[in-house]
Amino acid sequence: MDNAPARNGLTLRPPRSAWVAHAATDVGQNVPMAIDDTLRVYRTGFHDCGYFPDRFARDLLMDPRDPRMDALYPMALAWGFRRSGDMVYRPDCVACRACTAVRIPVDRFQPDRAQRRCLARNADLVVRVVPAERTDEQFALYHRYLQSRHAGGGMEDHVEVDFDRFLTSRFADTRFIEIRAPAEHATGPLLAVAVTDLLPDALSAVYTFFDPAQAARSLGTFAVLQQLAWARREHRDHLYLGYWIAGHPKMDYKRRYRPIERYDGGRWRELTEALELP
Repeated sequence: MDNAPARNGLTLRPPRSAWVAHAATDVGQNVPMAIDDTLRVYRTGFHDCGYFPDRFARDLLMDPRDPRMDALYPMALAWGFRRSGDMVYRPDCVACRACTAVRIPVDRFQPDRAQRRCLARNADLVVRVVPAERTDEQFALYHRYLQSRHAGGGMEDHVEVDFDRFLTSRFADTRFIEIRAPAEHATGPLLAVAVTDLLPDALSAVYTFFDPAQAARSLGTFAVLQQLAWARREHRDHLYLGYWIAGHPKMDYKRRYRPIERYDGGRWRELTEALELP
C-alpha cells in the first residue's frame, strides 16, 4: 500500500486513496480531514499537553462514529494511533515530536536481568484473564492508584462511568488481566489490572493500574511481561505499548523492553540507542 503524506510531515497508510488535510483555524475547533468520504479523521484544536506543562498539544482523531471502527482500529495502531475509550488518536503537535509510538516484536523479545528478577519476585502471584466488565474491587483499586499516582491531574475524581469510558469501548475486543496475591482457600486481594485489547495479530497494552502499596513488586513491569507471555502463547506478532517519550519520568521506561520498534510516521523501525536521547 502506497504511503501518502499528511500535514506537518506525518505519513499515514490509508486503506484507500490519499489523506486530504484542511488547515486548522481557531483554537478548540475540530477540523475534518477526509479521504473521498471513505474515512474521516479530525484534527483537534490546541490543548494543554498531558506530559509537559509548558507545552500545548493537538491530535489527529479518527471519527468515533464510523461503523467500521472495529476493522479500522487494528490498522490505526499500525499507523501509530492509540485508543482511549472510543477515541482513537495520534499526536499531531506543531513544534514537538516527543511522543513516539512503540511496539515490541513478541518472538524476538528477551527479558533483561531486572525483568527476570521481577518475574521471580512475583512468581507467587495469581494471573488470570477476565472479561472487561468493571467490578467494585477493580474500581476501588483504580481509584487508589489515581489518588496516589495522578493526584492533581484531573483523573483522581473519576467515578464508575469514567472508568468505563476511559478503559473500554464499543468496538475494541478488550480483556482485563487480573493479578492477585496468593490465597490458600479463597481469591486473593487484587493487586493490579492490565487493560488489554486483542487484535488479529497483536495485543495492545491500553492501561495498567496497581496497588500503590506494592511498589516493591514492580507490578507495572510484571503486567507487561504477562502481556508478552500471553501474546507469545497465542503466536501474536506484537505488543503495542502506546507512546514512548525519551527522558520523561513516566514514559521513558518503555525503552527497557528489547528489542522495541518505533513508528517514524511511515514505517516501523527498531529503536536504537542513538535515537534514545531527548
